[in-house]
Amino acid sequence: MKALRLIVGVAGLGFLLGMGGYAFYQGKGWSYLSDRPEACVNCHVMREEYESWQHSSHRNWASCNDCHMPHTFLGKWATKAVSGLRHSVAFTTGRFPEPIVATPGNRAIALENCVACHRPVVEAMLLRPGVYGPEDLNCTACHGNVGHRGLK
Repeated sequence: MKALRLIVGVAGLGFLLGMGGYAFYQGKGWSYLSDRPEACVNCHVMREEYESWQHSSHRNWASCNDCHMPHTFLGKWATKAVSGLRHSVAFTTGRFPEPIVATPGNRAIALENCVACHRPVVEAMLLRPGVYGPEDLNCTACHGNVGHRGLK
């Protein structure tokens, strides 16, 4: 009986690892460990964002991770892990909005990165979430088409 439980447990673990490995392979999981913008179009819902970014003024200066990931080592990889898991579940179950919408946390990261890159121009402005209230002025309120198509 003990041997049977061990065999079933090892087989179950092997099955889960095999399915996870296959999903990682099919989803081009290794590409997400890079900073290459092409990784973002592994998922079909990001193709419009990628195409519009290629025609934007930011294409020459910033890639997806420059705007959408924290600029600290731990922050970047923690955000990639949480976002990756959330995206995997959403795309596997088909439960995501089209066009895709950034979460409030991801919008806050993008705002911090806007301010960080454009600090000489915006340092006198208080463009930080929560300073005046939930509907604070933010970069994309006026410049929603800068990185790619109208994002708010």
